[in-house]
Amino acid sequence: MFQKDKFESLPLKQQHKKAAELLRSHYTRPHADTFKNYLEMALWLSLEPISETYEALSNRYHLHLKLADQSLAEHNLLTRRNDYLSGAPFGPHVIHLDNLRSAFNVGSILRTVEAFRFGSISYGGNTPKNDNPKVQKTSMGCADLVPTATTLPRPYIALETAKTATPIESFKWPDAFTLIVGNEEYGVSEEWLSRADAIVTIPLFGGKGSLNVASATAIALSRACLHED
Repeated sequence: MFQKDKFESLPLKQQHKKAAELLRSHYTRPHADTFKNYLEMALWLSLEPISETYEALSNRYHLHLKLADQSLAEHNLLTRRNDYLSGAPFGPHVIHLDNLRSAFNVGSILRTVEAFRFGSISYGGNTPKNDNPKVQKTSMGCADLVPTATTLPRPYIALETAKTATPIESFKWPDAFTLIVGNEEYGVSEEWLSRADAIVTIPLFGGKGSLNVASATAIALSRACLHED
């Protein structure tokens, strides 16, 4: 723990960074002494004391990061401690990532797949895999939970923006399938489009012609999970 004179000898941004680190440490492993130390540090920074509620801790943590000029990537958030190791089985479906470029998109998709316990992941082309550090961070612990596919069950269903595609809300989802989601720049590859048994699309009404691939995948998985037999 810092002594006051040592703490105040640091540049102000560094002081706030240290305060944020102490708050995060307390949030991860709550301890009365750690919180007491933080309140003392806050006093040195001329900040009001706070309660130990989730909202108060989160808001103060991000204030310190802002004043420390630190980026607020999602893996730095103080996520609510309501996660648990689910015993629910993963479904029979596969999501094939057709040459995605962004590790952050892959991590986000893995997080969605785990939340729905939807199925397994197939990594196509140069798609960053679940051992990629950026995938690991963005998946918020899900990269090692979602299984990797060994086979791709038919039918192959491509998620695309094609005008001739079936609107996703009227598509009848089969009991098992492979959902093909495509590259951030050009979508599903011509190779996979030619192999697809069906093409589905998310109707859009704004000026932007497409959604982020991770957002589109989340919508598709939600629809597929909630479809009526």
